[in-house]
Amino acid sequence: MTQEKGAVWYEHLHTEKHTGARRGRLHTPHGTFETPMFMPVGTQGAVKGVNNKTLKEIGSQFILANTYHLWVRPGDELIAEAGGLHKYMGWDQAILTDSGGFQVFSLADARKLTEEGATFRNHVNGSKMFLSPEVAMRIQNNLGSDVMMQLDEAIPYFESYEYIKDSMQRSLRWADRAQQYHKKTDTQALFGIVQGAGFKGLRTESAQELVKLDLPGYAVGGLSVGESKKEMNRVLDFTMPLLPEDKPRYLMGVAAPDSLIDSVIRGVDMFDCVLPTRVGRKGTLMTRRGRVVIKNSKYKNDFSPIDPDLDYYSKNPIRQEQFGNLAQYDVPGYSPYQNLSRSYLHHLFNANELLGAQIASEHNLRYLLNLMEEMRTAIENDQLLEFRERVLEEYGYNKANARLF
Repeated sequence: MTQEKGAVWYEHLHTEKHTGARRGRLHTPHGTFETPMFMPVGTQGAVKGVNNKTLKEIGSQFILANTYHLWVRPGDELIAEAGGLHKYMGWDQAILTDSGGFQVFSLADARKLTEEGATFRNHVNGSKMFLSPEVAMRIQNNLGSDVMMQLDEAIPYFESYEYIKDSMQRSLRWADRAQQYHKKTDTQALFGIVQGAGFKGLRTESAQELVKLDLPGYAVGGLSVGESKKEMNRVLDFTMPLLPEDKPRYLMGVAAPDSLIDSVIRGVDMFDCVLPTRVGRKGTLMTRRGRVVIKNSKYKNDFSPIDPDLDYYSKNPIRQEQFGNLAQYDVPGYSPYQNLSRSYLHHLFNANELLGAQIASEHNLRYLLNLMEEMRTAIENDQLLEFRERVLEEYGYNKANARLF
């Protein structure tokens, strides 16, 4: 099923016959990209420790940037003057910007929330700021992202029913205001965010009212914020069927391998999370054989490859089309994960060399991007359940007291 409408539209290619998982493509003003996908997070217009050339080599498609941080510095008007965020950061593929609401509610001091929006002091210099649905849209219109998110309230999962109901309904009103204010529908798509914590009735109301707005895409928010994975899956089970089949579906803030697979099984197309680069900078690797804390002393004399199972260059067909003759672009046999030892990476972290954090961050992103590539193939071949079983076994989810993400 395909809907060609507006700046961003979803093309459905295949439904996995055992699970209903979706294989598709997302068409944007900056290219067409494969789903399900994982989006690296470039909070301040940069994915920490990883340059744009490397991001393309390892298979990145979308990048997520943060509205709040770019508004605080360098400022959305400066970025607009520079020609928009794509030009400013030198990224010619798709960008998704969040609304900034999560950062306002998690970072800013002295927040005051009203129907109009949130008044707060920013975390950099303490200056007074005001974020409303209209301001969030103005900032994102200036940034020029392909996908923009409505402003919503980021609340803890285990608040009271009444609080979550009031917040969800306010977010619905904010979605309507955002849609009315949106100025660039021909080049930018606005996604709504389904809220309601673990309450089926509230999630249903949120989804049904957002669908009435006929937005180009929909996100599920308020998950992966402290609830169990079983609880997250329960919410996805009753939420995802409420969303249109011909629109992209985005689960915010998820990167654990088991959660990625389980969420795709439930119909999710897009994911993002800071996890791979955040833990990478601290010396933790996500590998096919499980979690590796490379700073541990046992790796000092380990001369085996960082990750012998992981190729550096992505086989993403969209990347191959973009770069044309791969023989000229790729370096045969190059892979820092196979050509460098765990001992060396351990040494880099022990010596506080920045290269260590760079390699680990890049590696973790490549692991997840490769996982999504393999997942897309598994969906095409109707083998997603077998794929899930293999990943969980190899990664170590089936081991007692396994330390995972």
